[in-house]
Amino acid sequence: MSMRIMKNGDVHVSAPIGMPKREIEAFVSEHQDWIVRARKNTAERQNQLTDFFNQLPLTTKIQKLEATERIRLMVEPLVQHYSKIMGVCPSSISYKPMKSRWGVCDVRQHYIRYSTYLLLLPDWCVEHVVVHELCHLLEPSHNAVFYALMDKYYPRWTSPEMIW
Repeated sequence: MSMRIMKNGDVHVSAPIGMPKREIEAFVSEHQDWIVRARKNTAERQNQLTDFFNQLPLTTKIQKLEATERIRLMVEPLVQHYSKIMGVCPSSISYKPMKSRWGVCDVRQHYIRYSTYLLLLPDWCVEHVVVHELCHLLEPSHNAVFYALMDKYYPRWTSPEMIW
């Protein structure tokens, strides 16, 4: 059996099919201390994330447009630079206030979308994300080939100061 705490604090338990309900309930009961700690940690983490993303207000259309223009001015020169070096060409680039991903690459259509929340990160992080998504145009998976491409085109990504 396993147990996890969801972002909203719900407890999800995974158990084998056919396991008696009383065994599952006993498992949950035995782990009440862990549940309390995990819920507290999850709530603290969610508050930290909310505080982080609230640094960049994107509630009005004007705020969204201004943020999009600011990140576009940062990302597009990097894309142009690395695209030439890497021999890739994204079909299009767009920007969206994504909180769960810094970037997304559609490898079939060669389309890349970057999060406007990249504005909250240091420049080297933005560069890292740009190269990361461009590498996906050469290798869709996060496998040894992909990481070799990252090493080749942005070797700094493994430096100790790059720890997030």
